Amino acid sequence: MFDIRAVRDAPDAFDAALKKRGLEPAAARLLSLDDARRSVISRLQEAQTKRNTASKAIGKAKASKDEAEAQRLIDEVATLKAEIQAGEDAEREANEALLTELSALPNMVLPEVPEGADESDNVELRRVGTPRTFAFAPKEHDAIGEGLGLMDVEKAGMLAGARFTILTGKLARLERALGQFMIDLHTREHGYTEVSPPLLVRDAAVFGTAQLPKFADDLFKTTDGRWLIPTAEVPLTNLVREQILDATALPLRVTALTPCFRSEAGSAGRDTRGMLRQHQFSKCELVAITTPEESLNEQERMAASAEAVLQALGLPYRVVTLSTGDIGFAAQRTYDIEVWLPGQNTYREISSVSVCGDFQARRMEARYRPEPDAHPRYVHTLNGSGVAVGRALIAVMENYQEEDGSIRIPDVLLPYTGFDRISAE
Repeated sequence: MFDIRAVRDAPDAFDAALKKRGLEPAAARLLSLDDARRSVISRLQEAQTKRNTASKAIGKAKASKDEAEAQRLIDEVATLKAEIQAGEDAEREANEALLTELSALPNMVLPEVPEGADESDNVELRRVGTPRTFAFAPKEHDAIGEGLGLMDVEKAGMLAGARFTILTGKLARLERALGQFMIDLHTREHGYTEVSPPLLVRDAAVFGTAQLPKFADDLFKTTDGRWLIPTAEVPLTNLVREQILDATALPLRVTALTPCFRSEAGSAGRDTRGMLRQHQFSKCELVAITTPEESLNEQERMAASAEAVLQALGLPYRVVTLSTGDIGFAAQRTYDIEVWLPGQNTYREISSVSVCGDFQARRMEARYRPEPDAHPRYVHTLNGSGVAVGRALIAVMENYQEEDGSIRIPDVLLPYTGFDRISAE
């Protein structure tokens, strides 16, 4: 979210930044709302001053036995009290109107983010690993899983509807092994602290990371008003909400392996086969809280941590910078890491690593103090998948499949699985 003072200081630059996002100018509308808010505040302050002055004068009038003047002042105070109450209501409404407009606007992208309409304008940064050459036509993951008798989409549909999958036996264990491997790697080698966070959160938490109010339809809400987390980014980032941190505590790096829940609103007809796009899935999330000076370096570090997962698994992948037409709402710059899926003969996203600047911090009131006596500044937040467990399972299944329908297990996972191959039972 933005500071209205920054909009007032540079309205043309603000609108130019929105234009890069493909949005219409908004500075004039925001400043008009702010002018109305300021006017309400000014009138309220004037009424409060008059009330205070009149209240003091009542005592003087009574002391001088001027009952008529005292009564006039009492009546004036009563009128001003009603005016102040109305003014406070008007101020609250004006603040909410401005907040509603500001919170609906996406973050401003960094100058180096490529401009474009959609994912076709993303810019590839690098490719790592060489896709395997198969002596047979590689299958997609759902065909492999069903062939093994260890993946059941039909039964999952009977239980829960579309976009759910049941895994059993060694395939379920392989999924669990992948998650455990990721969390161990990030905590033991990459300096992240493991957290077991709530899976249900309040409005303020989801607003803080900018899923609300714009993306409410993408979330699942419980009957008591809580939200199922769409990613552990929400509780992990909100760990620092409404705090002033010491600079010595930064960077703060945390990770969690959790279920995630998404309604996939707007995804009708996309990735309906198998388990590429699910309502429920597991993900190892990475979150970092740092200073403005270090946030871009931290994004490179976080991307390297996510890439290390794929490198250890021996999975080919590429890294792209998202264009202005594809980047997420809260991000200043995003790297997508896309893993090679031979069954689809294409790269598919398995991790997004985003730097958000102070966009989320302003919504959470998360700050730090550079020096003991210094004025607090907003922290910068980053988040990334380290990585999506379900998609990692898909990638292992497709890249390590054999002609007989079995799946070899990457060496790094052997301590977690206890077996080196999955064959039809």
